[in-house]
Amino acid sequence: MATSLYSPTKFVNPLFVNARSHDKPLFDPLKISTSFLGSTHKLRPTSLQINHPTIHRRSAVVAVSDVVKEKKVQSSSNLLITKEEGLELYEDMILGRAFEDMCAQMYYRGKMFGFVHLYNGQEAVSTGFIKLLKKEDSVVSTYRDHVHALSKGVPARAVMSELFGKTTGCCRGQGGSMHVFSKEHNLIGGFAFIGEGIPIATGAAFTSKYRREVLKEADCDHVTLAFFGDGTCNNGQFFECLNMAALWKLPIVFVVENNLWAIGMSHLRATSDPQIYKKGPAFGMPGVHVDGMDVLKVREVAQEAIGRARRGEGPTLVECETYRFRGHSLADPDELRDPAEKAHYAARDPITALKKHLIESKLASEAELKAIEKKIDEVVEDAVEFADASPHPARSQLLENVFVDPKGFGIGPDGRYRCEDPKFTEGTAHV
Repeated sequence: MATSLYSPTKFVNPLFVNARSHDKPLFDPLKISTSFLGSTHKLRPTSLQINHPTIHRRSAVVAVSDVVKEKKVQSSSNLLITKEEGLELYEDMILGRAFEDMCAQMYYRGKMFGFVHLYNGQEAVSTGFIKLLKKEDSVVSTYRDHVHALSKGVPARAVMSELFGKTTGCCRGQGGSMHVFSKEHNLIGGFAFIGEGIPIATGAAFTSKYRREVLKEADCDHVTLAFFGDGTCNNGQFFECLNMAALWKLPIVFVVENNLWAIGMSHLRATSDPQIYKKGPAFGMPGVHVDGMDVLKVREVAQEAIGRARRGEGPTLVECETYRFRGHSLADPDELRDPAEKAHYAARDPITALKKHLIESKLASEAELKAIEKKIDEVVEDAVEFADASPHPARSQLLENVFVDPKGFGIGPDGRYRCEDPKFTEGTAHV
């Protein structure tokens, strides 16, 4: 499998249509004045010459790291961070990794049930994007959602309790691993089916635009991030929502966490063109590829994409090439991936890379980083103790949040919940 990264190229505007437009374009071309990391070109629209068809050629493969080296010589970069920012990024990534490692332990000890999908290796994407958001901004996740929730500010106690199925969880134990949700933190939820969350995210972005332009809430500049994997990008919802988001210039960033494998299917075998970011320009939005194993590079791209959305300049498709260090879920023995491939990406651990950068740049000392690691260990251990000691939901909660009015189904003639009847689950014990 090729491991080099490819760079995004210029995108082409849709053909101008003059019918009933008095020589005006069907819609205004995107106005973009800055370049994205990993591109050797400015992301500006270029017009097509209808009488001289353009011959489309595949762009040369360029490593993102090589482009960065070229840019450093020419200009300052957003890769520069303060000590405070660096420590915040490191703490968030350590929290994500430690939390997921603990989840694996708890799953194998029988404290968690069902499918549990861990995020190990992909922390640079969550941290690089979500730590740039405001509390009012929204995040829509997938079934690999624990770390997105933590990055958005949901307490570790609330997430761990949810995974334990306890009433103190952020969904009172009814969401579980794949459906973490928090209204308070504008985490719209994890979704078990691939592509299921993208229309929800598009709707959230539409809400922001409607509040600002129709309800005249001038301070409503809220942005939505939609996270999903490479396996989702051949689904219909993906294309439909790219189309709507571009048509209405919605404040949304579509973030593809391309970890190269959709369960056991290699990304290279599953799509006609593995360069997902190229699908953005087809709908009139910027598409950009970034090294998803480097939080500073992700953060630079995220700043540009989130900034565009907040300024009302429309959506962006960002492909983060990353890698998960564990199997698809904790039930996956992970025997399909080449050990050499796994070793290659393990050597590019995003947390190790950030730690090295912070020390070499004299932004933090080894002792400061050790202190953060110790602090996070205590946070995660506290979350487990809290979740373990929390109560299980009452049987009456089974029918809550299912029907608007459970009378006639969930509530019997005597006014009591039917699920409180000992015979409620009779005949289903063998299932």
